[in-house]
Amino acid sequence: MRIAVESGKRKSANARATARPGSGVFRVNSILLEQHLPLLSRQKIMEPLLIAGDLAKKVDIDVTVHGGGVLGQADAARLAISKALVAYSEDPELKAAFQSYDRALLVADPRRKETRKPGPSTARTSAQKSKR
Repeated sequence: MRIAVESGKRKSANARATARPGSGVFRVNSILLEQHLPLLSRQKIMEPLLIAGDLAKKVDIDVTVHGGGVLGQADAARLAISKALVAYSEDPELKAAFQSYDRALLVADPRRKETRKPGPSTARTSAQKSKR
């Protein structure tokens, strides 16, 4: 029995996906994907499953996500699911299909929040200067 465990990150959201043989049941934080809200994040999470096609019907995937906001969690879960499907199937064609659709399905976005500088309230703002 093959099991693939992969992780995905987006901003401050972390997701871990476990793929194992099954009948196509997908859970995000113990909630079935069909009941996951909001709709936009559900559609984002389902993208790798739609691209995988028949493989998605033969695999059960459990995803745990914590940290970040709703869409950051959706992107982290999407990344973890697609990496888990590639690791489970070991299929180079599936990997190529993910990369041709969207590189973010297999590679994490490295952008992070800029550090706050001393003095002003945010990272880039500076004190307003008076002309007179």
